[in-house]
Amino acid sequence: MRIVCPFCGERELGEFTYLGDAKPQRPAADAGEDAVYDYVYLRDNIAGVMSEHWYHGGGCRAWLKVTRNTLTHEITAVEPAAGAGAAKVGA
Repeated sequence: MRIVCPFCGERELGEFTYLGDAKPQRPAADAGEDAVYDYVYLRDNIAGVMSEHWYHGGGCRAWLKVTRNTLTHEITAVEPAAGAGAAKVGA
């Protein structure tokens, strides 16, 4: 599998680290224990297209949001992850 980094171009998978589903949102600081438990431990096991966070540690060290089909590994979109400082790399 190859990923096209928006800053470095197409690179092999070994340069990236999978970080997980990009959809769960961190609960507010005053959220209850149940909200934190759900955020940390409960994930959907999606068979199909999902958004994922990947880290390009072997390149620009940017956090990326990758849209990938978990059944075929087809990647349809790669963009800098919001709030991860990645937008500053290309500026």
